[in-house]
Amino acid sequence: MHAIAVAGHLCLDLTPRLPGVVNMEPGALTDVGALKVELGGSVANTGGALTHLGVDVTPYATVGDDELAELLLTKLGNEGFTSPQLSVSAGRGTSYSLVVEQPGVDRVFWHHTGANDDFDGASVDVDHFPLLHVGYPPLLPGLVVDGGTKLRELFARAKANGVTTSLDLAVVDRHSTVGQLDWDEIYSSVFAHCDIATPSFDDLTSAWGIDDGYSPQLVDQLADRMLGEGVAIAAISAGEHGLHLRTASRERLAAGGPVLQGLGSEWADRSLTLAPRPVDQPVTTTGTGDASTAGLLFGLLQSASPEQAADLAVTCAALVMAGKHPSPANVSSLSASLAPVVHPSA
Repeated sequence: MHAIAVAGHLCLDLTPRLPGVVNMEPGALTDVGALKVELGGSVANTGGALTHLGVDVTPYATVGDDELAELLLTKLGNEGFTSPQLSVSAGRGTSYSLVVEQPGVDRVFWHHTGANDDFDGASVDVDHFPLLHVGYPPLLPGLVVDGGTKLRELFARAKANGVTTSLDLAVVDRHSTVGQLDWDEIYSSVFAHCDIATPSFDDLTSAWGIDDGYSPQLVDQLADRMLGEGVAIAAISAGEHGLHLRTASRERLAAGGPVLQGLGSEWADRSLTLAPRPVDQPVTTTGTGDASTAGLLFGLLQSASPEQAADLAVTCAALVMAGKHPSPANVSSLSASLAPVVHPSA
């Protein structure tokens, strides 16, 4: 079993079941269904998908000293996370999101960053894992202040210890305090130490102040920039437009730590786009991007081909959208060609 560290944003997702479009008029009373309480954030979503695939995941995050922290820790154990390494921020509330999923409308998040404000990566152990994955810098102010110094230091420390580094982003709200930071500088500085990056199209355009809508040409430009700033493998998800995978040279992959250094020419200088898998009855879009990241990382851990890893990424996303765990059995049932990847002993 592979053992990796997943660090960064962690919260609880609180999702009321809505019968229809919510009446937001002042004083209105709307009858809703049961409240679903789930782990949320990159640590839980990407890490959770990896645990279902059979990876031993150690999570690193910061929580408050409140009842939500106790519930979060219990749910981490129930989801199969081993030895959670959670720093406690005294006087802070644990992060949570109210997830509003109205029928026929994309979800809306009302988010409280809480103790995530204090996460700075200092507690993350980079000595005992072949892979470190960090998620959602825009929701981790303590990691990105001063030009992203703490984030850069975390990745540089990991690289110095021979660890393969992975980064997932989040949309930057330009109207927030964090949105006023210099994201060109922040991402440029960390990409120099980043082996794998799995942002969405919106993550990148919001950070880099790009107002143009999706086009294959723009995705190519974004990938070119990421690889030019040091990333070895860039996987840009673009919703209905699919997953765009781009890779650097064989020499750059060889410098990508234990997960990438053996990939050789099969992964070098590749460019491919894979359409999303159709889902007949979508249940949720929450966590689908994180599941895609997990699928790609697992494929890399298994030394899969680029085509297999990309297929696993979109398959994991489709399973989560359908309300299922991305377990080996579920993956194989949806894509028989991936059985050798998720069942390596078969």
